[in-house]
Amino acid sequence: MGKKNDYETELEALQIELVASQAWAIEQGLKVLIVLEGRDTAGKDGAIKRITEYASPRQTRVVALPKPTERETGQWYFQRYVPHLPAAGEIVLFNRSWYNRAGVEPVMGFCTPEQHEQFLDDVPRFEKMLTNSGVILIKLWLDISRDEQAKRLAERMTDPLKRFKVSSLDAEAQARWDAYTEARDRMLAETHAKDTPWTVIATDDKKTARLNIIRHILHRLDRPDAKVGKTDKDVVFDGAHAKGRLGK
Repeated sequence: MGKKNDYETELEALQIELVASQAWAIEQGLKVLIVLEGRDTAGKDGAIKRITEYASPRQTRVVALPKPTERETGQWYFQRYVPHLPAAGEIVLFNRSWYNRAGVEPVMGFCTPEQHEQFLDDVPRFEKMLTNSGVILIKLWLDISRDEQAKRLAERMTDPLKRFKVSSLDAEAQARWDAYTEARDRMLAETHAKDTPWTVIATDDKKTARLNIIRHILHRLDRPDAKVGKTDKDVVFDGAHAKGRLGK
């Protein structure tokens, strides 16, 4: 085996801290919910893989729901997500979440404007209920530049190992870039709150993004004596101060 590079060394150290923090969270009975959102190709799958690689399989779940069934479309919007929320001692990661209704659904016409407005009105109250019940809610928006997204979309089409990443909506990601930008900006403005903040991660450099995502999660778990280091302020920033720093 060759010598580990700086990224691998740092990743391993952070994953060791993540394992220790999860063991502590299980002992404390913490309920941890991590929501990962972002444009297509922003690196959600890769980040989740590194977060969960050495996690406890019994206390860790990744939720990536398919499009709603006919029955689910007739339910209260948040109903299909509630059964997947964490119990005491669990970490749940949502690979896309109820925030579909703040992004892809209104942009692609999968919901009505009225449903979009209702969601933006309801979601702060829904998330406040979660945090009031003791859930540690970590909301991450993975941001990417337009040029980098175009590059990654092109790579998907030619890489046989990325077959399951290819989506019929991929072509829309660039064609509707401005509409997604407008939806993102409104979502961050209206659903960022003191108790349920958004944290934005710049992901043009995937490896740097992954390291900083794990650091941020470790800071939020706040295990005593955890050795984490500071997040990079050029990569990680508060959703309330994201204007002017996001991919246009």
